[in-house]
Amino acid sequence: MIAQILFFLFTAAAIVLFSINVRKIRRNILLGRDEDRSDQPAERFKTMLKVAFGQTKMTKRPVAALLHFFVYAGFVIINIEVLEIIIDGLFGTHRVFAQPLGPLYNILIGSFEILAFLVLAACVVFLIRRNVLKLRRFSGNEMTSWPKTDANYILIIEILLMSAFLKMNAADYLLQQQGYGHYIQAGAFPISQFIAVLMPQNPEYLVLIERGCWWFHIIGILAFLNYLPYSKHFHIIMAFPNTWYSKLEPKGQFGNMASVTNEVKAMLDPSYKPLPVVEGGKFGAKDVQDLTWKNLMDAYTCTECGRCTSVCPANMTGKLLSPRKIMMDTRDRLTEVGNNIDKHGKDYQDGKSLLDNYITREEIWACTTCNACTEACPVNIDPLNIIVELRRFAVMEEAQAAASVNNMFGNIENNGAPWKYAPTDRFNWANNS
Repeated sequence: MIAQILFFLFTAAAIVLFSINVRKIRRNILLGRDEDRSDQPAERFKTMLKVAFGQTKMTKRPVAALLHFFVYAGFVIINIEVLEIIIDGLFGTHRVFAQPLGPLYNILIGSFEILAFLVLAACVVFLIRRNVLKLRRFSGNEMTSWPKTDANYILIIEILLMSAFLKMNAADYLLQQQGYGHYIQAGAFPISQFIAVLMPQNPEYLVLIERGCWWFHIIGILAFLNYLPYSKHFHIIMAFPNTWYSKLEPKGQFGNMASVTNEVKAMLDPSYKPLPVVEGGKFGAKDVQDLTWKNLMDAYTCTECGRCTSVCPANMTGKLLSPRKIMMDTRDRLTEVGNNIDKHGKDYQDGKSLLDNYITREEIWACTTCNACTEACPVNIDPLNIIVELRRFAVMEEAQAAASVNNMFGNIENNGAPWKYAPTDRFNWANNS
């Protein structure tokens, strides 16, 4: 009974703490401007199934896709086993699903073991790729010590959890063979039966090993659950709502600002009735509150995988821009704003902003708006939209832009085109050919 009470307290505390952290993240996301992403629910559901569940955008890198699938499938399916552990922990039972599921239970446990082994192997390969092979897309100015350490922590934690699960099953298998205590014949152990060969045969030691690994496995899962909100691995939860709310229009299609549209149409037609304006009191975005809630959701969904930066032509040519950094900076700034609200109240101003204090002008003007980053993202994150909003603020609120952009604006104003030639000279090339 003491063990059941302790288990209940650990589980309840973990769930409460996780709920508090998720509420804070939700509050932070809703600091953004409102945006309607509720249209076409059938299409949105299809997108979520295809991109988040099906991981269709991962297949562009087949090796990483296969390894990630092992981890993903293991994480999802092994949670069925976690449900059994929770019931056993609360009610003092042991392998409670064995009797009602009958022969199916053997198939499930056997499948869980194979998946656990594949997860373990995939995580080892991922560690090697990051720390031994040092793939280029896992590096960059934004990949400071913490992002790299965070990625390693996640992989090591998953290796430890899967190892504890297999070792627990190995001890359970031996105890079943010995007919010891309440260890009934239940489950198939295609992996752990080989681990059992290396374990002691003394039943008292085996019970200590089985119980120790059982507690380590479930407490590790509860601790990992509460690590997620502080980690890039939060994408395992955020990927599903983020793909649901992702943009359904062509990815490169820019949206007009309602406030500008109203002004232009009112100038052309005095009888025009303005449309409702969803933007805030400024053009574009200077800080995270000026972005939409979907932009902020993107920031919390970022996996830091570097696929966006690896295909960015500006980054390839040595320019300062990294789309991954744009998302990481947005998340870091949003977290800072959220912490300020917790400490000082919602009206507190710290004198900082996303533009300049986190993202530089050089970065936003290095972007070619080619949309390669959005196409490459495995969970439909859109760094380009944030870059464009920061540009809009620089141009429309501050009248500050790169020299080449200002020249283009001047040419459009004077010549009706981005080029410096007068309209009458545009076809000179044809006359000289």
